[in-house]
Amino acid sequence: MDGTIDVLDINYLKDIISGKEKPTDLADANYDGKIDEKDIAQVEQIINGTESNLTILDGNGVPITIREPVERVVVEYLDNADMMQILKKTDAVVGVDLAVAKSPAEFPELSRKTNVGAMYKDPDYEKILSLDPDVLLTFSNVTSEKQKNLPGVSVVFAGLYYPDLLSPETSAFTDGVKKLGYIMNARDEAEDYIQWHMGSINKIKSLTEKIPDGEKPRVLVAAYPDADKKTIYTFAKIDTLSNMVSLAGGNTIASELPDFLKSSYRIEVDPEWVIEQDPDYIILLVVATTYSGVLMDPPSGYEADDPTGMKKALEAFQSRPEFSNLTAVKSGHVYIISGNMRNDASKGLIGAAYLAKIFHSDKLGDLDPEELHKEYLQKFLGLSYNLDEHGVFIYPPLVKDGKLEGVPDSYYQSLISANTTAKA
Repeated sequence: MDGTIDVLDINYLKDIISGKEKPTDLADANYDGKIDEKDIAQVEQIINGTESNLTILDGNGVPITIREPVERVVVEYLDNADMMQILKKTDAVVGVDLAVAKSPAEFPELSRKTNVGAMYKDPDYEKILSLDPDVLLTFSNVTSEKQKNLPGVSVVFAGLYYPDLLSPETSAFTDGVKKLGYIMNARDEAEDYIQWHMGSINKIKSLTEKIPDGEKPRVLVAAYPDADKKTIYTFAKIDTLSNMVSLAGGNTIASELPDFLKSSYRIEVDPEWVIEQDPDYIILLVVATTYSGVLMDPPSGYEADDPTGMKKALEAFQSRPEFSNLTAVKSGHVYIISGNMRNDASKGLIGAAYLAKIFHSDKLGDLDPEELHKEYLQKFLGLSYNLDEHGVFIYPPLVKDGKLEGVPDSYYQSLISANTTAKA
């Protein structure tokens, strides 16, 4: 029960069998309904990486048995695709969903794998079965229909959706990464990533938790609102975006809502409520690529190089009469952030670093969001993606040492050129 399978588990099993310890739900390692010597043999095989099957509790807490070794995988959505890169198991991927297929900048290798379509709306089970996969890594926690339509395939919801940036050691995300390490026989790679992820979170936390509560800004974090709709969607405590604001040293104004502590990640509110709350900062989410594979406007994330769309979206929001007198709008404290800061396997860590610099730029020492982002891309995703030339992640961008962070350098040069031309 320490998150690792090792000789301590064998000793514990021996004590259960001898009657020295009480049985636990996880002690039935081979999941045959009995705790006996066969469970010790199963644990020994797991430690050695020679097990023929592996029974885990998935992200829903449901037991699922997976045939080992796993050699052929179909992946849904960005989180799972990122994990295959982190675990260095892209060779095992035989198929991807439409969202991954439409994201070649982030997934230069995986995007060329067989496209099994939009799994969210219309799963092509026949095509998936034709690939003869051992496992489907699903993004959705609703697995029963997929399992029914994919006989012989283990449908695995790892539980990556919720990272709990304030307590990553016990989060569903960390647990899911560990389990994927066992499933894919990549335990060392999984552990390396977990230690980096938790260590980076704890570094930010060590800086922001020292900030007095009275100096933490009140923040509205919300989905970018449609101009023709009179509702705003903010986010509950469980959602990555609310986690990001808290880790960054902000206080989300949604915390006082009755639904904030409920399991649903999104909360609908009226613009009048936002006006009454009058937040210090507003952080608006735009989704780069939806679960169903739709590339959204304004363009953002790894597939975008031009922040003009984000700029226009920001101006459109600030010009709406109902919001024009908000403190955040008048102070220039409205930012738009790409969904890639929330939905990938970085799970809000990099987004939180950007937000921390926005909220408390003078209190965070050498914390550099872009350097953290580069480390994630190069060390864990294995990408040569150049953040100085590509990617639109936050607007307005941050400024450091006379250059912009969160958008390509070419945008900064275009601003200088435009300013020079205007003066001439």
